[in-house]
Amino acid sequence: MRTTGPSRNGRRVVVVTGATGGVGRATARAFAARGDKVALLARGREGLAAAADDVRRAGGEALVVSVDVSDARAVEDAARQVEDTLGPVDVWVDNAFTGVFAPFTEVTPEEFRRVTEVTYLGFVNGTRAALRHMLPRDRGTIVQVGSTLAYQGIPLEAAYCGPSTRSRGSTSPCAANCCTRAAGCVRPWCNCRASTPRSSTGC
Repeated sequence: MRTTGPSRNGRRVVVVTGATGGVGRATARAFAARGDKVALLARGREGLAAAADDVRRAGGEALVVSVDVSDARAVEDAARQVEDTLGPVDVWVDNAFTGVFAPFTEVTPEEFRRVTEVTYLGFVNGTRAALRHMLPRDRGTIVQVGSTLAYQGIPLEAAYCGPSTRSRGSTSPCAANCCTRAAGCVRPWCNCRASTPRSSTGC
């Protein structure tokens, strides 16, 4: 699959998950500053509205889509909405995550499950939705924002380290599969994310 360069009018269609704060929001602003059309995916409507204002002030066009990335069908629907509204997706940025900053024994089973569903399955769902549209066109770029905690666990981050490692582990097979289909390849990109407070969220 070929990577994405500027479109004919110089404006790309970019999807950013976890777009309401931190790396996601900064990423959305950076694409907007290039004049791109940016679809902002996250759950919090107030945060989405604020991020959309950022995109418009930076010079981009914003589309707000409220979605829980742990819901595969909802992410598929979001991808279709983006393409119907803004056009074919050129760049998809998987960034949504959630974490629990606490000792292992104090993290509940429900919290472990939720962190895994968002941080790992959210990446899986986003990548699958993006590839469903990109592969038939043989064109597109998928960016997976990762963490050093995928390589080295630290205390108080057990809930996040596990799914973060799984996200990294699924990227290489996905890229290899795409490389066998065409001349181009999907290449992962990693960002080092700082530790976060207990029950913090980037989605």
